[in-house]
Amino acid sequence: MSDPGHAVSPRTPPTLVPKGARYALALVALTNAVSLLDRQILAILAPAIKADLHVGDAEMGLLFGTVFALFYALFSLPLGRLADGWVRTRLLAISLLFWSAATALGGLANSFGVLAASRLGVGIGEAASQPAGTSLIYDYWPKRRRGFVMAVIASAIALGIGGSLALGGIAADWWDGLARAGRAPIALHGWQFALIVAALPGFALALLMWRLREPIRGEMDGIDTAPDPHPFLASGAVLAAVLPGLHWVGMSRRNATRASWLFNLGALAVIVAAMAGLTHVANGLSPRPPLSILGMTISAHALQWGVIGFGLFVIVNLMQSMRLSDPQAFNVTMRSPTLLMAMMVGALQSVLNYGMMAFNPSFIIRYYHQSMKDTAWQFGLVAAVMGIIGPLVWGPLSDLLQRRFPGAGRAWVALFAMAVSPLLSFWVYLAPSSGDFYFRFIFYSLVLTGWMPPLYAIIYDQVLPRMRGMTSSLYLLVMTILGLGIGPYVVGLLSDATGDLRWSMLGINAVGIPIVILMLLIARRAQRDEDALIERAAGV
Repeated sequence: MSDPGHAVSPRTPPTLVPKGARYALALVALTNAVSLLDRQILAILAPAIKADLHVGDAEMGLLFGTVFALFYALFSLPLGRLADGWVRTRLLAISLLFWSAATALGGLANSFGVLAASRLGVGIGEAASQPAGTSLIYDYWPKRRRGFVMAVIASAIALGIGGSLALGGIAADWWDGLARAGRAPIALHGWQFALIVAALPGFALALLMWRLREPIRGEMDGIDTAPDPHPFLASGAVLAAVLPGLHWVGMSRRNATRASWLFNLGALAVIVAAMAGLTHVANGLSPRPPLSILGMTISAHALQWGVIGFGLFVIVNLMQSMRLSDPQAFNVTMRSPTLLMAMMVGALQSVLNYGMMAFNPSFIIRYYHQSMKDTAWQFGLVAAVMGIIGPLVWGPLSDLLQRRFPGAGRAWVALFAMAVSPLLSFWVYLAPSSGDFYFRFIFYSLVLTGWMPPLYAIIYDQVLPRMRGMTSSLYLLVMTILGLGIGPYVVGLLSDATGDLRWSMLGINAVGIPIVILMLLIARRAQRDEDALIERAAGV
């Protein structure tokens, strides 16, 4: 963990955008685009993968969410800590190389197990992208422009998502055409070729990122930040502190109190019981044949809820460890109701977003009888264009409203997007034809894309510059385990159980109710908690 003795020395922060900031933002944005390209490409390839590997929607939900989510969330913690102390440009470059290689490995997969191992590698590599990228770019841009900054990042994410559909579908269709004509140079399925193509941009981007200038940490916030003398040791300590089993060694070395031991073991017992119960319920709703992964046979539902339980226990371990080793970070995090509520909002919104995104192409192919190629370029184009335009409208608007209504301005923008979009989704997904669907989706996506820029700006303004990597990692852990890990799986589970993918997707909108309640509370107290940041850091 970070050194708890870090002093906070506030001064007047710069307000001008420094030289090189726009180039740095472009590289970080492209890193996010490539990340989502490699992460989401399975969505358009799902029908072909299901046919070749003989798996169902629930198993595809595991690949979209659970298998990726476990390692993405777990490794985001030590890599987030490393981003708080090491050279972030180098960390991002190495991560790009790693996950691009793992994506290419998926192109050689001939079984569900090998494909799952590939997604595992993608999860580990991408775990550094958001913590390091966010921390890096916040040290290039002044506070007054961060809604715009997060809008650019959100637009890049949309570009990656849309690009994954277009690139994946078109590349797979082209290669399958060559194979049918007997002109394919090597024996690969179209979906395998698409994964190899998707891996290529990351290698070039890694070289550019390696050469980017590392900014001074904390300068744009007016908060001096001392260099970390041992970032790798601190990163390893974070992993050891949260990894189930090893964390007990750490607790023993720190002479944890009897109450800490009882809380930890009690939490473990509750989590195990809850996950066993959910596995039983899932097996009753949708019995699935066992999966063979790396030579082991395991129930798909047991794997799903085992991963979720593992992630929840990691969260428990992280907070206990932070309280012992970095009380300043613990106070800054746990004494900000706005930060905690915003993280929960992001997790709930991710249940909805990832649950819908994972099955959008399958929905269009199944209900509107479009080919994979037509779905790829039509839906991919609409999703990419609207995903780029939307955040670039909402991000600057949230900056403007934030200056007019401190604290509440950004919150109201996020609230509008997250309250209205679930209602619009029924109008969209009940469209009678593909043309109506695409037309309605334009308005739906324009509203939906308004949530991310303001919410992320709220989250990162609640913590010190030295904590942004770990804050991002904590958020990713909560969002990934509860959002990405549950959303696609639940939609796939309900689809397998009912045979109705459309209503399985629409049903996930129920999470909009608690989102609205939490955002109303955030709007009331966000500025109060941000103003109290220095007091929280000082333990006041």
